[in-house]
Amino acid sequence: MGVDAKWIAEFKAKTDPALKSKIRKEEASTLEETNFGFDEVARLKGNIGYIRFSYFADPELAYDTAASVMRFVANTDAVIIDLRYNNGGHLEMAQFLASYFFSSEKDQLLFDYYYNEDGKRIERGQWVLPGLPGKRMVDKPVYILTGSTSFSSAEWFSYAMKKLGRATLIGERTAGGAHPVARKPLNDDFFVQVPIGQIQDPVDYGDFEGAGVQPDIPSPSIRALPLAHKLALENLAKTDEARRTEFAWLLPSLTAAVERTHVDARMLAKAAGKYEGRQIILDDGTLYYLWRDRFRVALEPIGPELFAVEGVSDFRYRLNVSRGKVTELERVNKDGSIQRYKRLD
Repeated sequence: MGVDAKWIAEFKAKTDPALKSKIRKEEASTLEETNFGFDEVARLKGNIGYIRFSYFADPELAYDTAASVMRFVANTDAVIIDLRYNNGGHLEMAQFLASYFFSSEKDQLLFDYYYNEDGKRIERGQWVLPGLPGKRMVDKPVYILTGSTSFSSAEWFSYAMKKLGRATLIGERTAGGAHPVARKPLNDDFFVQVPIGQIQDPVDYGDFEGAGVQPDIPSPSIRALPLAHKLALENLAKTDEARRTEFAWLLPSLTAAVERTHVDARMLAKAAGKYEGRQIILDDGTLYYLWRDRFRVALEPIGPELFAVEGVSDFRYRLNVSRGKVTELERVNKDGSIQRYKRLD
């Protein structure tokens, strides 16, 4: 039971067409302020598409925004869909987004949906949509990130994509809210939330109520994104020989983010010193690279003796160690070439 006098007044007013239209416009305005739930869309390194959204908005209102998001990732080589913090929403939006990853040439059921409305039982199978704005991505690898707060439609989207063999799920087991519910007013102040139906997957005709959706690759949700990015690049490297050098360059940083590379504080202290034309200092536990006494950038550990350079993507630094002492600073360039700078102190 809950208290929401405003919602109950709006619920009762929906029989008034003018007031219903006014409420709908207010809802659209509120959704626009949050970009209809779409928090981030990006092209990650290695040409990997990334979409993060916090709820499944009504596609009648969010259609153009959702379509523009899918157009943005259409030319990437793989797509990561981040639902770790998505609390659900309209199953019709899940249907719309999932349709981009299936062919329109054959009928494909996504969800079997049974619910009660005004005392009637309604059966409503939701299928891959035959027409979409933008191009489909039927062969593109898809990775879905899940977490313990992934709920309702976010779980159904993940579950169906997994069952149909169209996505790899990475992260934590989801919350387990499979059954659709609806608010029912009791009086002018109080409402109850009750189950109104059942949704079934298109393969085994089951659900995950109370059990949650189990990921294919378990991972703490906080590290699921770099892990998915890493796996996407590793899988692409198996089939795209021309880009293997590029993928090999990108993987150490992602591996470090997944494994949380730790460098011994004693090694950091040993690295500090003067090298040919440059210097490394240790300041509050972080190594900094100094050049010409003016430029100072942090060095981020991505391996036991390998460091990424803050703000730089085309070279890194490696410490060469002999008998427990750092003897040389090695610049490793993206094209595979190397420059070495001897230790001077």
